[in-house]
Amino acid sequence: MKNKSNEIDMLHGSITPKILLFAIPLALSSILQLLFNAADVVVLGRYVGENALAAVGSTNSLINLLVNLFIGLSAGVNVMVARYYARQDEEEVQRIVHTSVMTAAVCGFILIFVGIILARPLLELMGSPEEVIDMSVLYIRVFFIGMPSVMLYNFGAAILRAVGDTKRPLYFLIVAGIINVILNIFFVTRIEMGVAGVALATTISNTISALLVIRTLMKEETALKLHINKLKIEFPVLRKIFKIGIPAGLQGCIFSVSNVVIQSSVNSFGAVVMAGSTAAANIEGFIYNAMNAVYQANLSFTSQNIGAGKYSRINKIMKSCIMLVTAIGLVMGISSVIFGNQLLGIYNKNPEVISAGLLRLEIIGGLYFVCGWMDVIVGSLRGMGYAIFPMVVSLIGACGFRILWVFTIFKLNRTLTTLFVGYPISWLITALAHFATFYYLRKKFPREDSI
Repeated sequence: MKNKSNEIDMLHGSITPKILLFAIPLALSSILQLLFNAADVVVLGRYVGENALAAVGSTNSLINLLVNLFIGLSAGVNVMVARYYARQDEEEVQRIVHTSVMTAAVCGFILIFVGIILARPLLELMGSPEEVIDMSVLYIRVFFIGMPSVMLYNFGAAILRAVGDTKRPLYFLIVAGIINVILNIFFVTRIEMGVAGVALATTISNTISALLVIRTLMKEETALKLHINKLKIEFPVLRKIFKIGIPAGLQGCIFSVSNVVIQSSVNSFGAVVMAGSTAAANIEGFIYNAMNAVYQANLSFTSQNIGAGKYSRINKIMKSCIMLVTAIGLVMGISSVIFGNQLLGIYNKNPEVISAGLLRLEIIGGLYFVCGWMDVIVGSLRGMGYAIFPMVVSLIGACGFRILWVFTIFKLNRTLTTLFVGYPISWLITALAHFATFYYLRKKFPREDSI
């Protein structure tokens, strides 16, 4: 199988430097994407008002709930491509690539109708305030028109990440993100389209990044090469992807369900608190995505080493990833608290909005590294081929605990502090449960390499 300069050898040599080589471009991609998304809320907060900022912010948990099941399938794509690529099974890699891209397109078109039809009833169910719900519905409906592009980019990027190529998706996001910012400013400040303008700018930029990823796969010289005339869904291949992808997607949905419950509770405090929480959550997103890049590295590295029979490297990969997310989470989390006033002031100048956002950062920011532990261990489990176990653990430890927290502890003491404290507690409980699961399942694999 022909090697490419933008691939990473995950099977030999030192682990931590190569994880960094993989994770840094991916973290930069995610952070840039968040910066460009932050431009959405900054433009709205500055030029349209607090209600528009709250309207878009209150849609995040709902969008994730509707999309995460499908995005989770990309984890199955990543694991399967990495495993068969490491085995040098070019025929199977080709079948996975073409099935994945076709599946992404189909899922994207399904989501258009899901978003348009369910936007209002779900937002009403969440208790979205009267003054923002119309803008929230409009934002979701325009945003979901671009779902085929979102799916194609995520599935295509998962294929590239499986062999260690995280640089080219970074370049694509830079191009698309710059266009997004320019269109944001034009649509909102010049044409005065409000939230619809922000959603349209995002849809156009997502389409550009998707086209660039598909073009890259079509020009590949390895087994990853995409042939348009070979696009079809092979159900035996799809079953392999679903085995990892559906539990991963359901796990994402499980987290989103609990976040929808928490967002509904935030909504009960009014538009000002919603705006502050939205700004703080956006800042937290930078920390999460930097750590998530290490999770993605763990997923690909573990998958390839399992495929190649390099079992002795599994524990070393996880230890390296735990160390890295701890460092990233502590530095970025504590920094978000120290510079909270200045960071939140970028989004909105209202002191009440800043105060609400700062409260959230003080409770969640400094402990965000625990969320990194939780994700990294899940990366090891999925890379080993286990997806049901982490889904069940997350169902109990994250979703179940948070919902229980809202309807018991928070109900008895209805303060934002009580509400937000539920996050770090749920991370710690779930991380410990995931580690116990890893310890048990690791025994099913040999300690020594098979070759």
